Amino acid sequence: MTFHTRLHAALASKLMKPKLQPDPFGQRPSVLRRRMTPSLLALLAAGLTITATSCKKAAPAAPPPTVVVMDVAATNAPASAEFIGQLDSPQNVEVRARVEAFVDKIIFTEGTEVKEGDPLFKLDDKPLQEKLAAANGSLAEARAALNKYEKDVARLTPLAEKKAVPQQDLDNAIAYVDVGKAAVLSAEANVQSAVLDVGYCDVRAPISGMIGAKMVQMGELVGKGSPTLLATISQLDPIWFYCNVSEVDYLRAEADRLRSGKHIEDVPITLILSDGSAHPEKGNVIFVDRAVDPKTGTLRMRAAFANPQRLLRPGMFARAIADLGVRPDSILVPERAVAELQGKNFVWVISPDNKAVQRPVAVGRQIGEKLLITEGLKPGERIVVEGLQKVRDGLTVKPMTAEEIKAAELVAKAAEDAKAAGAKPTKE
Repeated sequence: MTFHTRLHAALASKLMKPKLQPDPFGQRPSVLRRRMTPSLLALLAAGLTITATSCKKAAPAAPPPTVVVMDVAATNAPASAEFIGQLDSPQNVEVRARVEAFVDKIIFTEGTEVKEGDPLFKLDDKPLQEKLAAANGSLAEARAALNKYEKDVARLTPLAEKKAVPQQDLDNAIAYVDVGKAAVLSAEANVQSAVLDVGYCDVRAPISGMIGAKMVQMGELVGKGSPTLLATISQLDPIWFYCNVSEVDYLRAEADRLRSGKHIEDVPITLILSDGSAHPEKGNVIFVDRAVDPKTGTLRMRAAFANPQRLLRPGMFARAIADLGVRPDSILVPERAVAELQGKNFVWVISPDNKAVQRPVAVGRQIGEKLLITEGLKPGERIVVEGLQKVRDGLTVKPMTAEEIKAAELVAKAAEDAKAAGAKPTKE
């Protein structure tokens, strides 16, 4: 006998048993009424609840969610290294005022190409011309004095030989000649300095390149106390790309380069601009610093790019991708299969018993619509590529490939078409 059968029997016997009470008229006890006690009601309610629960059928379990999976396979992927840096000119020349003067003319056009020697500014040189004239006068005076001293020596030399004049007079005359020569040299130096100052009033381009905005205005006093910046000229073709390469990235890039057998100067570099476009001209590495900076743990690197259209400008940020050949046994997965959470990347791996497992992965560069997985996956594993929002760690799923889902959809559509054709009424 089961528990439920015994419980019902006990309840029935307790209900059917009459409760005898004494007769108030002295007669024998008689059955007055059947009384339901609280304990009996509780027992009856429990029995009914257990009976109802045992009779109710369990709800069917929900089917596992369907997800689209793919098999991870190793393939040959292009090996490359990517670096972020900034463009700069090989020559950024600051044009400064080298004398104190007022700006008289501004001859160039801002933001245009200038050639070496082109006039840029004209400073007021009238005060400097006066200084040059005074220097020339001092030079003429020094030369005249020297001429007199030399004639005195020539006149006193024969007289001193005949003892007609004291030897001291001849010695003094010879000393004056030396003083006169020194005065001439000093005067000539003053003249050359004045000529240079006058020449500095004619400010010309020291190199060929693109000139920026003017930093002074007409009539402004420049060169007082320190050289005043007038404008800056930058050489734009070629242009340089500077970046700081971490020690780990440098070692990985060197390993790929050695595997490909290329010299570092022969590695082609592609420049990706901030809008995602690629610079049409390939570059090459022209400098790698001798040591790692101990403060940043990075290595300074420079690459050169041809810039005939002057599209690239100093200060622009860009990415440089070095082509290091082919990397065998690489794992590429669709970008949509990789999820990011709190700065970390992971994929959903399907175990042999169809359970989803969250797996952290290390992501490399993007190749087309796929991502290079450097760590975390092995060939032969299955990952979820569609339906990531349906899974959670440890959940049993129904994995299907894209081909299987497409075939199932075709079968379902064919069945619907056949059903619709059979339900269509025939024409009489």
